[in-house]
Parts: sequence; C-alpha cells; structure tokens
Amino acid sequence: MTESTSCTAFAGSQRIASGAPAAVAVALRRHLDWYPGAAVLVFDDVTAQPVEFDLRGTAEDVAARLAPPARGRGRPKLGVQSREVTLLPRHWDWLGAQPGGASVALRKLVDAARATSVTKDRIRAAQAAAHRFMTAMAGNAPGYEEALRALYAGERGRFDRITMDWPKDVRGYAMELAADAF
Repeated sequence: MTESTSCTAFAGSQRIASGAPAAVAVALRRHLDWYPGAAVLVFDDVTAQPVEFDLRGTAEDVAARLAPPARGRGRPKLGVQSREVTLLPRHWDWLGAQPGGASVALRKLVDAARATSVTKDRIRAAQAAAHRFMTAMAGNAPGYEEALRALYAGERGRFDRITMDWPKDVRGYAMELAADAF
C-alpha cells in the first residue's frame, strides 16, 4: 500500500468507496464479501497510482492491519535526509558565504524554484494522474485518445464533451483528477 491520505475504489466502472485508506479497505473487504468474484481497483486520489491492500480475513482483520501503530517515546522524526550534492568550488564558496550556511541557502533556493514552477507542476501532476486513471479504467472507452489530447491541450469543454458517454463514476473521477489540468 502507498502512503496516500485518501483513495478511491472501483468495482468495474462503479465507485464503491472513497476516503482514508483504512476505511476504503474495510469497505472493499465488505464489498468482496457480498461479491466474491468482483474485479476491483483502488487508486490514490492524488497520483492515481494503484493502491493495494491485504484483504485477507474479515473486515475487522483488515482494519486491524491498517490501524496506525502506537507512537513510541522519544523525539519524532523530522524527515531530514542527508544526500550528496556535487558542485564546483565557486558554488561551495558562494553557499558558504550565505547567512546560515550552505544548507539554509540551498533550502531557500529550492523553495524559490518550487514557488515559481508551482502552476506548471500542478498542471503536469493533474495530467499524469488523470492519464494514469483513464488508461486503467477508460482505455477502451469511446473517445479515450481524443480525451487524452484534450487533457494535454488544456481544453476542458472538449474533454467534457468527449467523456460525456463514459460510465458516470469513471467520468466523474477522471474529471476530479484532471481538474487542476484545466
């Protein structure tokens, strides 16, 4: 399973659950109890990457496996990662002369670069997520390729028209994922 904060499950073209991964997994287990042979897929709500759950046992077993572990004592992890960066001596000299040193200067530069490209990154991420989902769930749907062209061209009206006849839940989720692309 991924570290997603929300996901959506489909049985065929019908959306059967959305929300926190643990809740979706339990709903999925219950759905499979009623429909044992159902073909189900689960997607991360941000990336549309597939999400996999261990659905063995009862709904309670599934919930227990996905319950967050108890937090131990001590300091929480801050998420700092040490990695190697290769720069020329003039770069190191400039970084070393900055207030706070090289690490602070690099963090500021990265944050500034991220801020200037946030719109492009948001559009690109939405296109990738919608494309991934559409390929998995609507790859054989009428107008699939034309819908992808509209997605990448940023043509919302055309995208809406082309996907009009797709199954309601598939179309709705594709539109949710693609929203930031338009």
